[in-house]
Amino acid sequence: MMTLCRFKHLIGNTPIIQVENKIFAKFETYNPSGSVKDRMVAYIVDRALKSKEYNDNTIFLEATSGNTGIALAMIGARLNKKIKIIMPHNMSEERKQLMRLFGAEIVEVGHNDFQGAINLRDEMLKENKNYWSPLQFSNPLNIECHRNTTGPEISSAIYQYLRIEKSAETFGAFVHGSGTGGTLMGVWEHFDKDIHIVKEDGRDKKLDFILTCPSEPSDQHGIQGINDGADFLLDKSIIAGEIKVETDAAIEYMQKLGRDKGLMVGISSAANILAAKEWIEKNPTKGSVITMLCDRGERYMQDLVKS
Repeated sequence: MMTLCRFKHLIGNTPIIQVENKIFAKFETYNPSGSVKDRMVAYIVDRALKSKEYNDNTIFLEATSGNTGIALAMIGARLNKKIKIIMPHNMSEERKQLMRLFGAEIVEVGHNDFQGAINLRDEMLKENKNYWSPLQFSNPLNIECHRNTTGPEISSAIYQYLRIEKSAETFGAFVHGSGTGGTLMGVWEHFDKDIHIVKEDGRDKKLDFILTCPSEPSDQHGIQGINDGADFLLDKSIIAGEIKVETDAAIEYMQKLGRDKGLMVGISSAANILAAKEWIEKNPTKGSVITMLCDRGERYMQDLVKS
């Protein structure tokens, strides 16, 4: 059976860039399939391989809005696995094309019907023992992955910025949207213990964790990848505040990031930057913001045409 040993080093350790004044972002488009989901999928698949949860005949199966499906299809191709993806039919055609490029079969459900996709996945898992799923919406390894990788990478980058470059900058918040909740929870679990690098008046200070939310209801918004109708792994008690972003504003800002800064990032990435800007405007003395550029923008070209 093939393994991920020669491939895992390509995933993670992505750079942090300064996008705007006081806004720094983890550039997750550097991952091989172009999104943050490569981390979680590779982590869970590798762990399952080591514990012999699947075999040569296993078919990988998952419900997704898109990026997890792309990551699973890519990694499945590396492992010579058949892949079946269940997703709402209104997700971007570009993401579906990327999954098919990696050999995945796609099963579509109703408009923004993420719970329907999850229910169908669970039914298929029960009916056919040849299926295996990362179970991204409920798997604690999703959180563990980001606690062990994304969180330490961010704190290391902040440490370098504050200490090695002798910057007087302080960091006040981590701003991010939630799909499964795995990234937010994992980064929070890391920073909940590793807070000594964030200073205010010489004292230790915790980051505020701020949730980027669409302004529209979960069944109507177009910021694909966040607010899919449930909290899933996210414990909202860790959230210090929510900032709402309109879909049209996020799409417009996605285009602005491309034109003005040469950043080809997706709609949820643009929403994160807009939320970060609003947090800074409301909290001018609390320091800079860390956020995530979750995926590449070319998988949303149809949304740009619509706008």
